[in-house]
Amino acid sequence: MRKLFLTLAAVAALAGCTNAEKGAVIGGASGAALGTLAGGNDVRNAIVGGAIGAVAGTLIGASADRQGYCRYRDQYGRIYEDRCPN
Repeated sequence: MRKLFLTLAAVAALAGCTNAEKGAVIGGASGAALGTLAGGNDVRNAIVGGAIGAVAGTLIGASADRQGYCRYRDQYGRIYEDRCPN
């Protein structure tokens, strides 16, 4: 029952956030967990995994905030965003 209340509190805290903020929190927590699992029970692994996850989550969430824009790749392999075709 205690875990349910903690989960509900975490979900309620994220309810008003932007996609970038939600991505940072979820990515940071997931990255810290995966860093610990992959590298052993060491604080440095959790910190590095959390930082990488937070940055990746922010970038993914920020791209979701730009509704109506699509990601494209040019002939040189560079990724850019432009309006999606209707």
